[in-house]
Amino acid sequence: MFPGQAHHLLVADYDPGLLAAYVHYFEIHGYEVRAAQDGVDALAEYCRWLPAFVILDIQMPRLDGRKVAREIRRRSCNPSPLLVAVSGLSSQVERELSLRSGFDHHFAKPAQLPVILAMVASHSRISDANIALVHSRCD
Repeated sequence: MFPGQAHHLLVADYDPGLLAAYVHYFEIHGYEVRAAQDGVDALAEYCRWLPAFVILDIQMPRLDGRKVAREIRRRSCNPSPLLVAVSGLSSQVERELSLRSGFDHHFAKPAQLPVILAMVASHSRISDANIALVHSRCD
Protein backbone atom coordinates (compact mmCIF):
# COMPACT_ATOMS: atom_id res chain seq x y z
CA MET A 1 0.00 0.00 0.00
CA PHE A 2 1.33 3.43 -0.86
CA PRO A 3 1.19 6.02 1.95
CA GLY A 4 -1.43 8.13 0.15
CA GLN A 5 -3.86 5.23 -0.03
CA ALA A 6 -4.22 4.85 3.75
CA HIS A 7 -7.10 7.35 3.73
CA HIS A 8 -8.75 6.32 0.47
CA LEU A 9 -12.23 4.84 0.80
CA LEU A 10 -14.51 3.39 -1.86
CA VAL A 11 -18.22 3.11 -1.09
CA ALA A 12 -20.85 1.43 -3.26
CA ASP A 13 -24.61 1.38 -2.76
CA TYR A 14 -27.48 1.34 -5.24
CA ASP A 15 -29.41 4.02 -3.27
CA PRO A 16 -28.15 7.43 -4.50
CA GLY A 17 -29.32 9.27 -1.36
CA LEU A 18 -27.62 6.83 0.97
CA LEU A 19 -24.50 6.83 -1.18
CA ALA A 20 -24.31 10.63 -1.03
CA ALA A 21 -24.70 10.51 2.76
CA TYR A 22 -21.85 7.99 3.10
CA VAL A 23 -19.59 10.07 0.85
CA HIS A 24 -20.33 13.27 2.77
CA TYR A 25 -19.87 11.62 6.17
CA PHE A 26 -16.49 10.08 5.40
CA GLU A 27 -15.22 13.17 3.55
CA ILE A 28 -15.91 15.43 6.52
CA HIS A 29 -13.89 12.98 8.61
CA GLY A 30 -10.83 13.32 6.39
CA TYR A 31 -11.16 10.46 3.91
CA GLU A 32 -10.83 10.79 0.16
CA VAL A 33 -13.93 8.99 -1.08
CA ARG A 34 -14.99 7.59 -4.43
CA ALA A 35 -18.45 6.15 -5.03
CA ALA A 36 -20.22 3.63 -7.25
CA GLN A 37 -23.88 2.67 -7.60
CA ASP A 38 -23.42 -0.93 -8.72
CA GLY A 39 -21.00 -3.80 -8.34
CA VAL A 40 -19.43 -3.60 -11.80
CA ASP A 41 -18.55 0.08 -11.32
CA ALA A 42 -17.33 -0.62 -7.76
CA LEU A 43 -14.94 -3.31 -8.95
CA ALA A 44 -13.67 -1.14 -11.81
CA GLU A 45 -13.10 1.79 -9.43
CA TYR A 46 -11.31 -0.48 -6.95
CA CYS A 47 -8.96 -1.72 -9.69
CA ARG A 48 -8.19 1.85 -10.86
CA TRP A 49 -7.68 3.33 -7.41
CA LEU A 50 -6.73 0.50 -4.97
CA PRO A 51 -8.23 2.13 -1.85
CA ALA A 52 -7.39 0.92 1.64
CA PHE A 53 -11.10 0.67 2.59
CA VAL A 54 -14.11 -0.59 0.66
CA ILE A 55 -17.70 -0.36 1.91
CA LEU A 56 -20.17 -2.35 -0.19
CA ASP A 57 -23.87 -2.98 -0.16
CA ILE A 58 -24.66 -6.65 -0.79
CA GLN A 59 -27.73 -6.27 -3.01
CA MET A 60 -26.50 -4.15 -5.90
CA PRO A 61 -27.36 -4.31 -9.60
CA ARG A 62 -25.06 -5.87 -12.22
CA LEU A 63 -22.80 -7.58 -9.64
CA ASP A 64 -23.64 -8.14 -6.00
CA GLY A 65 -21.38 -7.02 -3.19
CA ARG A 66 -20.28 -10.54 -2.26
CA LYS A 67 -19.07 -11.21 -5.80
CA VAL A 68 -17.22 -7.89 -5.73
CA ALA A 69 -15.61 -8.84 -2.40
CA ARG A 70 -14.50 -12.24 -3.72
CA GLU A 71 -13.01 -10.62 -6.81
CA ILE A 72 -11.18 -7.97 -4.76
CA ARG A 73 -9.73 -10.69 -2.53
CA ARG A 74 -8.69 -12.69 -5.59
CA ARG A 75 -6.89 -9.66 -7.09
CA SER A 76 -5.51 -7.98 -3.99
CA CYS A 77 -1.91 -7.64 -3.01
CA ASN A 78 -0.65 -7.50 0.55
CA PRO A 79 -1.85 -5.66 2.51
CA SER A 80 -5.36 -6.22 1.29
CA PRO A 81 -8.10 -3.63 1.78
CA LEU A 82 -10.50 -3.63 4.70
CA LEU A 83 -13.82 -4.83 3.23
CA VAL A 84 -17.03 -3.82 4.99
CA ALA A 85 -20.51 -5.00 4.04
CA VAL A 86 -23.42 -2.68 4.86
CA SER A 87 -26.65 -4.39 3.97
CA GLY A 88 -30.34 -4.77 4.65
CA LEU A 89 -29.58 -8.49 4.92
CA SER A 90 -29.11 -8.86 8.65
CA SER A 91 -29.56 -12.50 9.68
CA GLN A 92 -26.68 -14.49 11.15
CA VAL A 93 -26.62 -16.65 8.01
CA GLU A 94 -26.27 -13.53 5.83
CA ARG A 95 -23.43 -12.25 8.03
CA GLU A 96 -21.62 -15.59 7.77
CA LEU A 97 -22.04 -15.58 3.97
CA SER A 98 -20.49 -12.11 3.86
CA LEU A 99 -17.51 -13.15 5.96
CA ARG A 100 -16.98 -16.26 3.80
CA SER A 101 -17.09 -14.01 0.72
CA GLY A 102 -14.11 -12.05 1.98
CA PHE A 103 -15.64 -9.24 4.00
CA ASP A 104 -13.92 -8.33 7.25
CA HIS A 105 -17.14 -6.95 8.80
CA HIS A 106 -20.87 -7.01 8.10
CA PHE A 107 -23.15 -4.23 9.37
CA ALA A 108 -26.94 -4.19 9.02
CA LYS A 109 -28.75 -1.14 7.64
CA PRO A 110 -29.43 1.39 8.91
CA ALA A 111 -25.71 1.50 9.52
CA GLN A 112 -24.29 3.26 12.54
CA LEU A 113 -21.75 5.40 10.67
CA PRO A 114 -19.86 6.46 13.83
CA VAL A 115 -19.21 2.76 14.58
CA ILE A 116 -17.98 2.13 11.04
CA LEU A 117 -15.87 5.29 11.15
CA ALA A 118 -14.24 4.20 14.42
CA MET A 119 -13.40 0.81 12.94
CA VAL A 120 -12.02 2.34 9.74
CA ALA A 121 -10.05 4.96 11.69
CA SER A 122 -8.59 2.28 13.93
CA HIS A 123 -7.52 0.27 10.90
CA SER A 124 -6.17 3.48 9.33
CA ARG A 125 -3.95 4.15 12.35
CA ILE A 126 -2.59 0.60 12.14
CA SER A 127 -1.87 1.09 8.42
CA ASP A 128 -0.12 4.42 9.09
CA ALA A 129 1.99 2.80 11.83
CA ASN A 130 2.97 -0.07 9.52
CA ILE A 131 3.95 2.37 6.76
CA ALA A 132 6.07 4.38 9.23
CA LEU A 133 7.74 1.17 10.42
CA VAL A 134 8.59 0.10 6.87
CA HIS A 135 10.01 3.54 6.09
CA SER A 136 12.10 3.58 9.27
CA ARG A 137 13.60 0.18 8.39
CA CYS A 138 14.47 1.42 4.90
CA ASP A 139 16.30 4.54 6.11
